[in-house]
Amino acid sequence: MGKLKSGDIAPEIVSKDQEGNTFKLSDYKGKKVVLYFYPKDNTPGCTKQACNLRDNYSALQSKGYEVVGVSADSEKKHQNFISKYDLPFTLLADESKEVINAYNAWGPKKFMGKEYEGILRKTYLIDEEGKIEDIIEKVKTTDHTAQIIN
Repeated sequence: MGKLKSGDIAPEIVSKDQEGNTFKLSDYKGKKVVLYFYPKDNTPGCTKQACNLRDNYSALQSKGYEVVGVSADSEKKHQNFISKYDLPFTLLADESKEVINAYNAWGPKKFMGKEYEGILRKTYLIDEEGKIEDIIEKVKTTDHTAQIIN
């Protein structure tokens, strides 16, 4: 699949959420969706990002956004992450990396001078019609909500 850009129709998602329920992006037609990809539950940057979205959840909802996080963690890990930090939004367990790959959120990363492949931290803003409104590729974990609603 080619690189996604603003104006493209967002690829359909059929995945399991933290409770094992089937999540379909098409069920959110008529709503705006913040679809954010992050590397791993309970790591410092991912926790800061999730808590920033949690702390500003009502502001996001007042702008009409539903928040959905995606990582390759299991449903059980997501449940623990949600209860530990009291997260009010859905997390998708994309262990097969199907959704991650469909949204170009897998690629080369660097950590402490070492290069490796992993989940890229990026956020897609999807409009009510299911089109990609914006893609945030340089996510600020501690101020992510401001990047979304400004």
